[in-house]
Amino acid sequence: MTPMTQEIAQARHIKREDYVSCKVAFIDCKKPGSDTKENYSIIGPGVTSSDDQIINLPEVHGFNIGAAAMPHGITNNLHIHFTAEVFIVQHGEWTFRWGSNGENEVTGCKGDIVSVPTWIFRGFTNAGPDDGWLFTILGGDNTGGVIFHPEIIREAAGYGLYISSDNRLIDTSRGDAVPPESERIPPMPDEDVATLRNVTRDEMMSRIVTSDARDFHPAFIDQTLPKGGAQIAPVIGFGMTQNRDHAAPITNPHGFSAEWLRIEPGQTVGPFLLDEKMVLMMHEGQMRLEYTDGGGASVDVDAWDTYSVPGGAFRKLTAIGDKPVEALVVLSGDHRKRPVFAPEIVEAAQEAGLGLDAGGFVAKAALLPSYGRAG
Repeated sequence: MTPMTQEIAQARHIKREDYVSCKVAFIDCKKPGSDTKENYSIIGPGVTSSDDQIINLPEVHGFNIGAAAMPHGITNNLHIHFTAEVFIVQHGEWTFRWGSNGENEVTGCKGDIVSVPTWIFRGFTNAGPDDGWLFTILGGDNTGGVIFHPEIIREAAGYGLYISSDNRLIDTSRGDAVPPESERIPPMPDEDVATLRNVTRDEMMSRIVTSDARDFHPAFIDQTLPKGGAQIAPVIGFGMTQNRDHAAPITNPHGFSAEWLRIEPGQTVGPFLLDEKMVLMMHEGQMRLEYTDGGGASVDVDAWDTYSVPGGAFRKLTAIGDKPVEALVVLSGDHRKRPVFAPEIVEAAQEAGLGLDAGGFVAKAALLPSYGRAG
């Protein structure tokens, strides 16, 4: 692989100040109580219906990263997603609701993660005292857009807003022509709403990983080395942990995995590589990401930033400053991901008594056979 240049490394760094909001992303953008919400498309377009939406990094990843920012009391109204939708509460307190009329509710606070099943209506309100912020992960490169609740679509028509069949927002106040019914998304018929799956509160609670429920344990072969020992708390699917005891609480296919990575000040992970693209959603702390391919490229990534590491690149992650780093690591695919650590890390770990078994999990080196047999 060609060494990473500093210019390309920096281009994959999306700083908090680089995020660009859109206030006309959806058909409810003129509804009182929803008209000040802001939508962000950080990696991929997400589900925006607006041609005005700025996308920071359009490159396909197998998933989309976005965000929603809303003042106190503002609501994102009931809608359906066709692919996975995961909320990460970055700031504030949020009321998430689901059901054909939003009759079920749960509260999310900083560090909580909520994965909502597909093909059910969901919405959310900023219930905190100040401006709130949610990061989102959406499954697939093409999410298919959304279907808003019939009442929202009917109300929007009164403001001159429609959604075309190709998921574009039509605004007659800007001179857009009203598309014929055959070319716009109509309100979902009541009989179809009635057939939507009922998600019980118990099922939804099983799809929420609160901040205080995260199960952090040492994750990698470097765990006994002087600067090693970074920890992972799995959230969704098979991530990159090398700890055989790790198990994600949310297991249904999403098209990606998500796991919390915690690095204490002075700790380092790597150098290691992954075949998959890796996105770091920085929650707290400051991380230095170094490409160890001889090109000398490095980037310092702060809390609230997003960073995309290309597949196949050796990288080293270090917590800098005096606070632990907490980042959500998102990797494409539902399969288990297998980090490959640099030979010097593997050798040092073996000298310290640890190796990897045939399954790729950390084990006591003295217990591992020294032979392998093909066939």
